[in-house]
Amino acid sequence: MKVYLDGKLVEREKAVVSVFDHGLLYGDGVFEGIRIYNKLIFRLKEHLDRLYRSAIAIELKIPMTKADMVKAVVRTVKANNLRDGYVRLVITRGPGDLGLDPRRCKKATIFIIADKIALYPDEFYQKGLAIITARTRRNYPRSLDPRIKSLNYLNNILAKIEAIKSGTDEAIMLTCDDHVAECTGDNIFAVHGGELLTPPVSVGALEGITREAVMALADKVGMKAREKMLKMDDIYGAEEVFLTGTAAEIISVITIDGRKIGTGKPGVKTLSFMKEFKKLTKSDGLRY
Repeated sequence: MKVYLDGKLVEREKAVVSVFDHGLLYGDGVFEGIRIYNKLIFRLKEHLDRLYRSAIAIELKIPMTKADMVKAVVRTVKANNLRDGYVRLVITRGPGDLGLDPRRCKKATIFIIADKIALYPDEFYQKGLAIITARTRRNYPRSLDPRIKSLNYLNNILAKIEAIKSGTDEAIMLTCDDHVAECTGDNIFAVHGGELLTPPVSVGALEGITREAVMALADKVGMKAREKMLKMDDIYGAEEVFLTGTAAEIISVITIDGRKIGTGKPGVKTLSFMKEFKKLTKSDGLRY
């Protein structure tokens, strides 16, 4: 495997960063996960726009233009001979010292990994996913803006540990006032009649690229998509529930906390969204 590291392609074993890098010491950095479908880098522009917005939000200067970043991503993907796969693009504050002061970090570290990915087994996409509600609450949005896709993922990891201990693979995260925010790594949607509902970003949900794509596809599935403040009763009582994310794509949820959702099988609307999204992955992005 070849990894892009600060302008060079190096072997995986040599892709190392300083132990003084603030990305490692403090989770001080931003990242993107991007899918590749049949030599098409899906929604690369949208991912890079979000990456640079996130960097601006934490006052992290990326020492590359977006045009050069596109070239770096394509270069990395080609070096690994990938037709289908996943790109992890990471920008850290860079090496500094043991203090918090970001001024000690003179230049950001940039690395890009391109590899295969399979977040869930194929059978889960066919039969649906069982998930739980985590006790760990979502970070308060005014403390850490959910629109920033940062390296600070401990909040999500603690909830993920709960899911693993329960024997499931994913968990819903609630706000401190019991509203649904998102899952540990995915956005969540609920089907109620002709409406597709999802929590607003302001409640603590990431402004997901796949989330945005699904909302735009709603008309093709004969639905109206909108953001709404949701409680768990809205999720338990939904006709269908599904999750979205770059790695997960679209996956149905059939039980939550042991409660059956809808018929207990992937629903018609969910399957329709999966079909329409698959079409989108054939054209919406950068072909290399």
